[in-house]
Amino acid sequence: MAGQQEAKLGRRAFLRTLAAGATAAVGTASPINEAARADSATTDEKRRARYRETDHVNAFYRVNRYPAQ
Repeated sequence: MAGQQEAKLGRRAFLRTLAAGATAAVGTASPINEAARADSATTDEKRRARYRETDHVNAFYRVNRYPAQ
């Protein structure tokens, strides 16, 4: 019985170490640490129309029973 308790404590210590290591790895690789970059799109590119009714968009509307326009 004593051997089983020691194994559980060892496993718990391993999991704690694993969780601490994962937290440290996420902290160092977070996007907050990256330098900020400016938006490369021009004003004309931002204002252009992007929406197009393609076949898959029309299929989505049909399947979800949106009213026809």
